[in-house]
Amino acid sequence: MRKVRDYDAELKALNNKARALKAKRIEQLGQLVAATGADALDAETLAGVLLDAIGSKDADAKEAWRAKGAAFFQRRGRKGGGAAAIDGSGAAAQSGGDAAGGSGGTTNG
Repeated sequence: MRKVRDYDAELKALNNKARALKAKRIEQLGQLVAATGADALDAETLAGVLLDAIGSKDADAKEAWRAKGAAFFQRRGRKGGGAAAIDGSGAAAQSGGDAAGGSGGTTNG
């Protein structure tokens, strides 16, 4: 006889996992803001900069931002694991996975 699955418990566990992943992502984004020094900006200025980056259609500018971000993480990694502390993986400079690139993706999914 087959064991009956508890779908409610499985759904609750998945929801808890999703909530924990979202909280971790938010924490990492805050760490990124602090690590780059962007926490010195007021919230309105930082939001405006990010909105401009998201809305930018200039592929050259986005690539320049991506390269600058990758260089930032590589520098931080050589200084004793700063990049690993931000993204939690130790793989700091993955192409296409930075927050400043405007691609909508960040170092964590």
